[in-house]
Amino acid sequence: MFTGIIKSVGTVTSITSLDDGKEITIRSDFAHEVSIDQSISINGVCHTVTGCDENSFTVQSVAETLRKTNIGGLQKDDSVNLERSLRPDQLLDGHIVQGHVDATGTIQKIEQEGTDWLFTIEYPPKYSNLIVGRGSIAIDGISLTVANEQDNTFTVAIIPYTYEHTNLSAKEMGNTVNLEFDVLGKYVVKYLEGREG
Repeated sequence: MFTGIIKSVGTVTSITSLDDGKEITIRSDFAHEVSIDQSISINGVCHTVTGCDENSFTVQSVAETLRKTNIGGLQKDDSVNLERSLRPDQLLDGHIVQGHVDATGTIQKIEQEGTDWLFTIEYPPKYSNLIVGRGSIAIDGISLTVANEQDNTFTVAIIPYTYEHTNLSAKEMGNTVNLEFDVLGKYVVKYLEGREG
């Protein structure tokens, strides 16, 4: 489990094809604290560390992950958002993020408004009941608040600190982002669907 508070931006240093996926090595400033079998969120996708040294760590992504997230499109030198798993003694500063991506979205518009940035993202219409104005959403693992929603797009406001300390500063219109909807909202929707059924 994660909080959506990005601790570091890492850099992909190598990608190796496997029979059923890819092995990805990422340079990170907290690699020296990582050990094998630990969970790390990479762009909002939970991965298990399979190897590490003082400067980098390695994970493996299976074919299903590569198909359903933007991990499959990563290339050498790409920047990725990183978060280590939540400890019991840690503050829950963002919201509960599982690292299980529900869908990918496409950045439709990036606008600067004063010192903030507005990102408008298009997503598959079937998830519209999981988007709530002022509700939480994880975008590439970042805990954010939905500023407004319309049809199958929503907008989030990015403060300068978040823009500068995540990979959002490297994003462009047309880029794909990983989306994880608020798990509490998903349970509510599931419950209501069950009652209606």
